[in-house]
Amino acid sequence: MTSRGEDVAIRRADGVLRLRLNRPKSRNSISHEMMATLIDAIENAPDDESLRVILLEGEGDHFCGGADWVAINASGERPRTGSIVRRLPRQAHRLIPAILNVQLPVVCSVRGFAAGIGCHLALAADFTIAAKTARFWEPFAKRGFTPDSGGTWLLPRLVGVARAKEILLLAREVSGERAAEWGMIHRSVEEAELEEATEALVGELAVAATAAVGLSKWVLHRSLELDLEHALANEGFALELSSRTLDFKEGLTAFREKRDPKFEGR
Repeated sequence: MTSRGEDVAIRRADGVLRLRLNRPKSRNSISHEMMATLIDAIENAPDDESLRVILLEGEGDHFCGGADWVAINASGERPRTGSIVRRLPRQAHRLIPAILNVQLPVVCSVRGFAAGIGCHLALAADFTIAAKTARFWEPFAKRGFTPDSGGTWLLPRLVGVARAKEILLLAREVSGERAAEWGMIHRSVEEAELEEATEALVGELAVAATAAVGLSKWVLHRSLELDLEHALANEGFALELSSRTLDFKEGLTAFREKRDPKFEGR
């Protein structure tokens, strides 16, 4: 099933929720309305039990040029003091956690620029595949303001504090190839191979043990904030749940029969 909004194209088919940023003339910069659409689609994805993976991608030559600050400030009126603090928890600061917390694997495909929140969408995804020529960029310091949407949380965890400072404070661009070398993203490929590599990974996840994958993602992310004792407790909880799934039974049966499992995501 395909649903096309003006700026975000949404398609559900074969276990995949495809979310395509659809403003190529503006490098797919994200408006408030687009954020709301993405948040709604991602947060509600688990309600559709046919879905097993989410794909984020961009129409045209770029994944995402960041937030659409021109549209956001189009009225020309100075907002009330505290406007940003009031709005962010419902917008960018809700979108990134939605990606991190949804118990479905999220794949992101990047060509061209992934700037600002576009960069953070890619960093928050579980698997980002980028063209080697793609450009990951945090433009905030060059524009005279500070990062939002999780950049200061995501980057040091992925690349360390020193490289995070280079990217954020000096606004250095990072190529797709370098991003993969640094551990910012899952993989980089030649641009001509991007679609094929993305679809291969999406296809692999679409037939995986969805509950086990989702619970493993949850345990892994929570472990970053916990001591070993509490991380082990979460592992026990997740193991209890995953061992009661039909996919677990299929996995054991396939192992005994020396064949590949056929998981149904249940």
